[in-house]
Amino acid sequence: MEMTKNYFFSDMGVMLGRSLRHILRSMDTIITVTIIPIGMMLLFVYVFGGAIQTGTDNYVNYLLPGILLMAIGSGISYTAFRLFLDMQRGIFERFHSMPIVRSTVLWGHVLTSLVSNAISAIVIILVALVIGFRSSAGILAWLAVAGILALFTLALTWIAVIPGLTAKSVDGASAFSYPLLFLPFISSAFVPTTTMPPAIRAFAENQPVTAIVEAIRSLLAGQSVGNDIWVALAWCLGILIVAYISAMWVYKRKAA
Repeated sequence: MEMTKNYFFSDMGVMLGRSLRHILRSMDTIITVTIIPIGMMLLFVYVFGGAIQTGTDNYVNYLLPGILLMAIGSGISYTAFRLFLDMQRGIFERFHSMPIVRSTVLWGHVLTSLVSNAISAIVIILVALVIGFRSSAGILAWLAVAGILALFTLALTWIAVIPGLTAKSVDGASAFSYPLLFLPFISSAFVPTTTMPPAIRAFAENQPVTAIVEAIRSLLAGQSVGNDIWVALAWCLGILIVAYISAMWVYKRKAA
């Protein structure tokens, strides 16, 4: 058992290093994923912000959690893209011919997604600070925010693994992320759900993005989180478990 664990972590380290080198050689991936959410944030703050009533004087504080989730939703599409390329180039077959733990091939891509999305989130927060974002959160609240974002990233990344392994084209591998990018718009990320028509409001208040946004927003404001954090964690863990099991099932069929 101990030997298996040692092989798993050493093999995963090699695969993570390989994927990270690809990212470092192609920084335009992180730049692209970061620029679009930053552009959205600037657009909403300086163009639409004055017309949106959120009950707060600092709209960027209200907006930032949703922008971070949008950045993650955009960033995980590159995981599917890189997996698709590996499948098409026969990289998986080469790795499977070696004495390695097969699942580490996927974990290398997944952990790379976690690292690249963390970099994007940090850059977005720094830009938000420049344009007026302020937080009274303590270190524990910031750690809780980081934990929620990491869980959300892992959950969506394991979803991305499935089209990355099964898609027939590059467009098909990354197109799955488009619906995910629209979820923040039908949530409390940009406007309070109380301003929405009843049917849309019902959906907005009972989908994962709203709970996650509200939990992060309260943590960053140094306010009581209430049940939002437990609902957010339940959504993230539930999606993560289902996505991981489904992705590993698909991978085993592909690797058979």
